[in-house]
Amino acid sequence: MDSQEVGIQRLLQIMARLRDREQGCPWDLEQDFASIAAYTIEEAYEVADAIDRGDLPALKDELGDLLLQVVFHAQMAQEQGDFGFGDVVAAICDKMTRRHPHVFAGATVADAEAQTREWEALKRRERQAAGDADDSALAGIGRGLPEWQRAVKLQLRAARAGFDWPGVAPVIAKLHEEIEEVRAEFARGPVQENRERLEDEIGDVLFVCANLARHAEVDVGTAMRHANLKFERRFRLMETLAADDAVQLSALPLAAQEAYWERAKRQERVQQE
Repeated sequence: MDSQEVGIQRLLQIMARLRDREQGCPWDLEQDFASIAAYTIEEAYEVADAIDRGDLPALKDELGDLLLQVVFHAQMAQEQGDFGFGDVVAAICDKMTRRHPHVFAGATVADAEAQTREWEALKRRERQAAGDADDSALAGIGRGLPEWQRAVKLQLRAARAGFDWPGVAPVIAKLHEEIEEVRAEFARGPVQENRERLEDEIGDVLFVCANLARHAEVDVGTAMRHANLKFERRFRLMETLAADDAVQLSALPLAAQEAYWERAKRQERVQQE
């Protein structure tokens, strides 16, 4: 048994001990699939954040945290007699070899785009073999995905069926159209009396924004992470600048706060030059 196998066995043993009814951890024993799901999603985002920051030591730690989530779910499934970690590994190994016949079975593909089409065709045949009668181009897109990610997947599938704008210009035009529809809904009256229509129209704006990112070959999640980080960085700098002036930012009127925002932006640009 090599060092990797030893490490996996040790992790499995640790998880089993944490879930031991006599000597385990009270918190771990209280968990179930539903309660752990949120942590699994959170750890996946932590992995993405470490990659985005180029922090390899953090990536190593976050991948470990994500692996623990897999082991946790497998341990709970094993306890109720459904499947274990070995079954999870076997299933993904079988799936990867089955979906890569050009690597493991002597088939050939022209390029990455052709491989993507073949991947989708293989998934469709697997769904049909499992008795799934949904033959839509949109079949199989998970409903548990973050909605921005699901929007992009829906758009990609529709585009492969030929339903797509020919370039960025019409997408931008559509975005302006949707923003005007939001503006019209706000003009109708109080937000409280028009919340459902506003939700619908704002959803359309966000959907078109996801489509714009797709046409720009920009990952929506990465773009949002960058925007969040930029806002947080500038707001914290605003707070620092105000504190240097012996001023409490929250006590200032909006115009004065915006002046600090502009100062923060200028200082940031100077630091980047």
